[in-house]
Amino acid sequence: MALESKPNPLEEEHRDEDVEEEEEVDHDDDELARNPSAPPDYEFFEITTTVDPSYIISLIRKLIPIDSVTNRDSHGVNGCEDGGRGDGGLDPNQTVEESGNECEKMDIGDDSRGGEDKDTCRELVGEEVWEECGCVLWDLAASRTHAELMVQNLVLEVLMANLMVSQSARVTEICLGIIGNLACHEAPMQHIVSSNGLITTIVDQLFLDDTQCLAEACRLLTLGLQGNECSPWAEAVQSEHILSRIIWIAENTLNPQLLEKIVGLILATLESQQEASCTLVPSLMKLGLPSLLINLLDFEISRLTGERVPERYSVLDVILRAIEALSVLDGHSQDICSNKKLIQLVCGLVKLPDKAEVASSCVTVAVLIANILSDVPDIASEMSQDLQFLQGLLEVFPLASDDVEARSALWSIIARLLVQVRENDMSLSSLHQYVLVLASKSEIIEDDLLNQQLDNSREETKDLISSSSKSNTRSTALGRIVSILNQWTASKACLNGGDVTGEYAADDLNIGRLLDCCRKHIEFTK
Repeated sequence: MALESKPNPLEEEHRDEDVEEEEEVDHDDDELARNPSAPPDYEFFEITTTVDPSYIISLIRKLIPIDSVTNRDSHGVNGCEDGGRGDGGLDPNQTVEESGNECEKMDIGDDSRGGEDKDTCRELVGEEVWEECGCVLWDLAASRTHAELMVQNLVLEVLMANLMVSQSARVTEICLGIIGNLACHEAPMQHIVSSNGLITTIVDQLFLDDTQCLAEACRLLTLGLQGNECSPWAEAVQSEHILSRIIWIAENTLNPQLLEKIVGLILATLESQQEASCTLVPSLMKLGLPSLLINLLDFEISRLTGERVPERYSVLDVILRAIEALSVLDGHSQDICSNKKLIQLVCGLVKLPDKAEVASSCVTVAVLIANILSDVPDIASEMSQDLQFLQGLLEVFPLASDDVEARSALWSIIARLLVQVRENDMSLSSLHQYVLVLASKSEIIEDDLLNQQLDNSREETKDLISSSSKSNTRSTALGRIVSILNQWTASKACLNGGDVTGEYAADDLNIGRLLDCCRKHIEFTK
């Protein structure tokens, strides 16, 4: 949808007008060939909309660029005989009416203005009207029925003509925004894919310097790569020249919105259908994608640990999602999973004291760390000694209460860490540190085990092998928790009620509850 909803005097004005039949205007065959076809009469379309179809058609016609009305330019789009303005805006002196191709004068206000001032006024009025019509269509395109009516009435041809001749960043942004909303619907997306040259024209907008235009272009390309017909979009961006531009924008933009959109586009290439991904990912890796993502993550986490900026939280999340997607790609996962800087950054995020504001990012990190440990299991030994990290992992469980996969990933990590713990060979002081962490988070562990029982009742028809694997991982972690707590209980008993018993008596209630809960769950899953 448009970034801002604007008042719409045009709709009000349209409701007050009487629809009159107009005489056909004779045109010679040559002129008809040069002018873009006007949208057909809405009566030929059996589409029910909440907005008068003739009004939508009138808006589309008012977007026809001046260069399309009177003469042809080098692209085959008509332009003014005197060269025109070339900005893709609506000429205030010419507009195509709803039921024909006849051009008539628009009221441009004060006729007392003369010369240059009058021309400037006309141009400004025209651009203002064009922008207002465009924003209305941008909003309407969010509705499937409106979107389908628009593409059937040649809105894509009109928007493409504007993109090819426009020198106005605002016009380009609105055109891309309208197409982006159209692309959210299946039938209009098929029209976009089948429109000759449109995808290429959209990709060309990546070489603009305007932030909002680039953001809308990225959003549109992302939708294309995420769709069922992603191959034409992947082919359009596969050249090294274009991929280098995408990397360059991600490296250099200071705008959070654009950074989120450009990394979202990179994420879409990583998650696209296999044939598209196989085309794009090798080139992106060659251009230094892993280093780019890790550097971006480093910057965002440094901002997070300093002065928190809520508008950057979504940026952090999409960067982590892109890294997580890269961590599971065959042939490329090692390039990201073995990076020591990445491991340090994600562990630091897990240990963050207040995670609620970046809950989604913490959930993504849990899955990412599980992937890293699958690829590089040797680092589990070092991680297991970081008790703050273990505590941070347990604190992520409530944030992932609705995400079964993330909770499974958390149990997988905890199992790998606790397997490294040698409780029988530890000093009482070291063992107590582990017990403190587990006992302090006993309620979180109990709540998750309860949620797991509910999940099992809902997932009876799901893949039994996958379910069994998750259950085994969780049982391994719980078995290690029971062993550590039992060792602590036995060690205290050997002290014959000395001072240590009094010092740690406060832990006994939580330890007892946690032991009981873990044992019951292990027995239940056998």
